[in-house]
Amino acid sequence: MPGHRNGELAARTAEAAPRQGRFKEMYTKLVSTQREWGEPQDWKQSVFRGYAKRLGLDMATFDTALSDRETARRVEDDQRDGLGPGVQGTPTFFVEGTRISTPGSCEAFKALIDDRLSG
Repeated sequence: MPGHRNGELAARTAEAAPRQGRFKEMYTKLVSTQREWGEPQDWKQSVFRGYAKRLGLDMATFDTALSDRETARRVEDDQRDGLGPGVQGTPTFFVEGTRISTPGSCEAFKALIDDRLSG
């Protein structure tokens, strides 16, 4: 999201890891450590590279993927796809193309989906 200093870099990090078959692991690491890098305004590339090292990624391959124009394009496309319909933060949910208020629980979300499916 715009305004998050490291958001775009985190997204490219998540896009670079699958080239070595490690998307799930990197995504989990990014989500579980978001407080470390999500709000600070200093550049956290060394933090993300540290995650890649700990996951056992080949760093030359990771760095190439991280700086690759195709990786950046995918992130830009995803950002545009979210900002177009008015996404202003995460999580944001859409049901049948309509943005909905974030349900207060998994049960409330399931009930909303069940209601839409039965109607």
